[in-house]
Amino acid sequence: MRGPAALACSVLLPVLLPIVVVFGPACGGAQERADVVDAKARAEYDLGRESFEAGRLREALGHVQASLRIDETNPDAHYLGAVILLAFCAADETSSDCRFEEAERHVRAALEHAPDMRDAKNVLGVILVHRKKYDEAIAVLKPLAEDILYGSPEQAWGNLGWAYLSRGSVDEAIDALRRSLAAQPLFCVGNYRLGLAYEKKGELALAREAFTRALETDKPQCQRLQEGFAARARVAAKLGQQDHAREDLERCRDVAPATVAGKRCAAELGSMQ
Repeated sequence: MRGPAALACSVLLPVLLPIVVVFGPACGGAQERADVVDAKARAEYDLGRESFEAGRLREALGHVQASLRIDETNPDAHYLGAVILLAFCAADETSSDCRFEEAERHVRAALEHAPDMRDAKNVLGVILVHRKKYDEAIAVLKPLAEDILYGSPEQAWGNLGWAYLSRGSVDEAIDALRRSLAAQPLFCVGNYRLGLAYEKKGELALAREAFTRALETDKPQCQRLQEGFAARARVAAKLGQQDHAREDLERCRDVAPATVAGKRCAAELGSMQ
């Protein structure tokens, strides 16, 4: 799954790791200096997170880099850096700002310093799928999906299903995506990917149902899932439902006319005239 909506549903915001401050004796100047360094690194990280949540990606990345110049071992900063870089890719995967390789380096650094950082494992799986390293992605995501301690199993199962689907293992993808939706029925990206799997298998009626469930989920980001409208239009055309196909192409275009998907839907609409 590509696009901003997909990314938003595939990546979680950083989970803050606790800062443990060890108080030494009153004359412990070395400890005091270390505490100052930690505080400066954390302050830059906090500014980066605030900028990211406000959509100011370049500013956010600048703060992450500043934090890592102070403390290159901070897993939170590395994780946030990976998420920011993925956000650039979501905006335009063909842009020079989209740097999956750099994002992978950041998330692996996060895991090097915090091996149990489960959200980082999820993000690593996403990056590996984008980089077409499907077997590696599955090796990361399958244990995470089966990890009873992971708080967002729908994310892991959904991304595992995406990895299977991208690899061409359709039945395994359907199983993983059903597990994702069993964990969280409102996970619209899971339904979207399930629709893609059914479409690939040639089960068009089931594909259309899954796309409809995705688009009718009571969340604004789901109801504006541009690629979902495009996919449902594609299936409707295959089923000979030209009026439905045209309606979904119009909705796809109108969500965001300037995006790659919006332009593609507009072009397909033009060819139907």
